[in-house]
Amino acid sequence: MDFLQSLGILDKNQGVSTGSSWIVSGGEDIISYSPVNGSRIASVSSTDLKAYEEVISKAQEAFIIWRSWPSPKRGEIVRQIGEQLREKKESLGKLVSYEMGKSLQEGYGEVQEMIDICDFAVGLSRQLYGLTMHSERQNHRMYEQWHPLGITGIISAFNFPVAVWSWNSALAWVCGNVCIWKPSEKTPLCGIAVQKIVSEVFKKNNVPEGVCSLIQGGKELGEWISHDTRIPLVSATGSTRMGKALATAVAARLGKSILELGGNNAIIITPNADLDMALVGSVFGAVGTAGQRCTSTRRLIIHESVYNTFREKLIKAYSQLRIGDPLNTHNHVGPLIDHAAVNMYLQAIQQCKQQGGHFLVEGGVLEGPEYTSGCYVKPCIAEVNNTMSIVQNETFAPILYLIKYSRLEEAIQLQNGVPQGLSSSIMTLNMREAEQFLSYAGSDCGIANVNIGTSGAEIGGAFGGEKETGGGRESGSDAWKAYMRRQTNTINWSNHLPLAQGIQFDL
Repeated sequence: MDFLQSLGILDKNQGVSTGSSWIVSGGEDIISYSPVNGSRIASVSSTDLKAYEEVISKAQEAFIIWRSWPSPKRGEIVRQIGEQLREKKESLGKLVSYEMGKSLQEGYGEVQEMIDICDFAVGLSRQLYGLTMHSERQNHRMYEQWHPLGITGIISAFNFPVAVWSWNSALAWVCGNVCIWKPSEKTPLCGIAVQKIVSEVFKKNNVPEGVCSLIQGGKELGEWISHDTRIPLVSATGSTRMGKALATAVAARLGKSILELGGNNAIIITPNADLDMALVGSVFGAVGTAGQRCTSTRRLIIHESVYNTFREKLIKAYSQLRIGDPLNTHNHVGPLIDHAAVNMYLQAIQQCKQQGGHFLVEGGVLEGPEYTSGCYVKPCIAEVNNTMSIVQNETFAPILYLIKYSRLEEAIQLQNGVPQGLSSSIMTLNMREAEQFLSYAGSDCGIANVNIGTSGAEIGGAFGGEKETGGGRESGSDAWKAYMRRQTNTINWSNHLPLAQGIQFDL
C-alpha cells in the first residue's frame, strides 16, 4: 500500500528509537494485523530491558541540553513538526484508519488534531507566564516561575493512536521536557510512522538525540515506566483499571501523573431540544470509531414527552448505517480493534439481556466477504435502567442505552449516577435548562456541552474528566502547568534583612 511506503513502514521494523537513531532490541516481535481485513501489516520489535535503559540514559542527557533552549526556539521546532504533519496528513490518516479501524474521515481528523496542537503549542511557547506579587517586606520582590520537569513518559491507547501522544508531547517539548512514548501494542506502526516524521525535523534542526524517544511493548513496559523514579511525570490513557494501578505505582514514588481513563457519557434530551440536531449528535457519538472513544455516547437520557418520537428516529437512523471498510468514505462504521473487543461486545449484550435490558436494535457480528476480519459488529440500542451493572461500566463498543426521565433534576442525577465523569451533553433550546446543566448543581463531568454531542475534543480547551476518569487535563488552557514545576522566588534588593511576619532576630 502506497501510504505505508510513504511513511517508511517496512515489513519488519525496529521498535526502539531515541530520535533519528534506531536501537536493536532483543524483545519479541509485535505483529500488527489490520482489523479492516485481518491481514498482517508488518512487525515491530518490542523493547527489552537493555534497550529501555539506553533510551532512559539518552533522554536524561538530552534533557540537560534541551531545557537550555529558549522556549520560543523549542516552539519553532514544534511548528516545523506541524508543517510535516500537514504534508503527511493523507498517508498518516490512512495508516490510522487501516491499523486501528476508524473511518478515514476520523483518521484524517486525528492527524488534524496533531496539527492543531502543534499550532497551539507554538503560541504557548511565548506564554509560559509566571506571576509577580507584592512582598510584605520593603524593597523585596516576589514572583513565580515555571521550570521543566525532565522526562515525560507517555502511554497512549489504541483508539487514538497518534493524537493523544501529540497532545502531551507538543506541550511537554515547549515546556522544556523530553518525551518517551509507549504506544499501544495494538497500533505499533502508527508510533513508528510518527517517530520517523518527527525525527526528520529534529535531525534537520540539530535537536539532541533523546528529546523524542519511542519504545514498544505491553503491560510490562508500562510497569517499568510507572515505577521508574527517573520519569517524574507519566501521562497515561486507557482503562480505569490500568489507571488505578499506574497511579498507585507513580504516587508511591511521589511522581506526578496525568490520567485520561474511562468514560460513560450521556446526552440529556429535553422537551425543548431540536430533535434533528440531537439525532446527529447522538448517532455519531454512539457509533463513531465503532463506539471505541472514551467520549463515545453510551447513554441517552430522554424526556418522557419526546421519548417515543426520538426512539423511532434513532431506530430509523440505525437502519441506514453503512458498516464496512473504513477506507471507503461511504461507510459510517468500521470494525472493532480485534477479536477480544468483539467478545467483550457480545458479553455486554448478553449481560444487558440477563439484567433486564430490552433491545430495540439487535446487535451481532457481521459475516460475509466484506467482513473477513471478523471484527465488524452491528451498532445496537437497548432500553435499560441506569442502575444495571452493565450500564454502570464502560463497554468499548457501539452499544447505546436509552433511559427515560420526567424532571430535569432527575435527568442530571441519572447523568451523574455512574462512577465515570468524562463527557456530558444536554440538547435544549431553553436557556434555563442549559444553565442549570452547566451550574454547580449540574453535570459532574470534566466536559459539559450544550447542543453538541459528547464525542470529540477541540484543541484549546483542557480535555479530561473527574471521578474514575482520573482527573487529568490535556491539550489546552493551562494544562501546560502539569508538565512543569512551580518555583516561588523572593529577591531582597535592600541593604538589610527583614524577616517575614515581622519576626525579630538581632545578632
